[in-house]
Amino acid sequence: MLHIMLYEPEIPQNTGALIRLSANTGIHLHLIKPFPFDLSEKKVRRAGLDYTELARVFEHENLQACLESVRPNRLFALTTKTTRPYCEPQFEKGDAFLFGPESRGLPMEVIESLPPEQRLTLPMKLGSRSLNLANAASIMGYEAWKQLNFCDLE
Repeated sequence: MLHIMLYEPEIPQNTGALIRLSANTGIHLHLIKPFPFDLSEKKVRRAGLDYTELARVFEHENLQACLESVRPNRLFALTTKTTRPYCEPQFEKGDAFLFGPESRGLPMEVIESLPPEQRLTLPMKLGSRSLNLANAASIMGYEAWKQLNFCDLE
C-alpha cells in the first residue's frame, strides 16, 4: 500500500477530493489533527461523493501518532522548499507522502527532520507559489502508483 498524509488540512473540499482518490486507487489517506472540519460535513461529503465507504481514511492525533501507527517504509515530505523532483525516487510499497496545510505548508522542523533525498517538490513555473493540495497529492499518488505498475494496493 501507499500512504498520503495530510498534516493539519484546512479545506474540507480538498480532503473530500482525496477521499475519492483513496477509494479509486487504494492509497491510504491519513488526516493529522487538528483540522477545522468534521468528515461528515456536507462540503467533505460532496467532494468525496459516495466514495467514503470505499476509501481507507484514518485520523491521527498528531504526526508522531500517525508515524507510529503507519510505520511507513519511507516518509517523503512534499514542499516548495527543495529542488528534488517528485518523480526522481523509485517508490516502493509502504512509502508515505506528507503534505502540509494549504495556507502554510509543512513546518520547517518537519521538513528538516527528513534527509534531503526524502524532500520532494512538484516543479512549477518561476514565480509560482504552490499547487492546490488535492491536485498535488493526486499527482504524487499517481506517480508512485504508476511506478508500482498500478498494482493492487489493498
